[in-house]
Amino acid sequence: MTILEASQLFKSYGNKFNKQEVLKGLDFRFEKGEFVSIMGASGSGKTTLLNVLSSIDRINSGKITIDGKEITGMKEKQLAEFRKTHLGFIFQEYNLLDTLTVKENILLPLSITKTPAPVADSKFSDLAKQLGIYEIKDKYPNEISGGQKQRTSAARAFIHEPSMIFADEPTGALDSKSASDLLNKLSELNEKRKATIVMVTHDPVAASYCSRVIFIKDGQIYSQLYKGEQTRTDFFKDIMKTQGVLGGVQHEH
Repeated sequence: MTILEASQLFKSYGNKFNKQEVLKGLDFRFEKGEFVSIMGASGSGKTTLLNVLSSIDRINSGKITIDGKEITGMKEKQLAEFRKTHLGFIFQEYNLLDTLTVKENILLPLSITKTPAPVADSKFSDLAKQLGIYEIKDKYPNEISGGQKQRTSAARAFIHEPSMIFADEPTGALDSKSASDLLNKLSELNEKRKATIVMVTHDPVAASYCSRVIFIKDGQIYSQLYKGEQTRTDFFKDIMKTQGVLGGVQHEH
């Protein structure tokens, strides 16, 4: 089942005298339960693509449909309502509220939708245990590690069972152990909850956890790799090969 469909996405910045075309007519679709990563060199358009797909930014022309609803024509108020129920976000810098505990941060999306407390508590317990952060539920963000912060951020993204979860360089601020812990947890959640995750990353190790990798070059789709039955190690090698041909991706920060 297709959960997101994008057709003929164009996005540019500037004016007619100084115009920079960032996305140049992209077409693709994501199926329910996919874990997809978007890769590309700095300036390739991958972050812009994530921003327009997740409704953070608007496209100049084209069409984006999520869960059967076209978001490109929505007014700001409609979009805000749509985000609350259909979308989850994981950011590189966590975006947690320092004045709230881990539990309170995670429960934010449910408090916005006025979910009854017993239901919210049950959802929280299941998810926090799955992500290994239940024991730190009463701590504040400044009392926990970067890895724990990002798993808190992930729990907040998953708690309201959105149609799509968008992750922007989720391992960018983490050490390698915390990054692999997070990616293993995201893979588990993707599998067990059939959550659809789209992740922008420059890291081939992170991308190797996905089922598909889309490579963007100069605002267009350069190529796609599917993991299929490969091991993660073999998929990682394929990603590295494509990066080598694409050029300039390995050392991007």
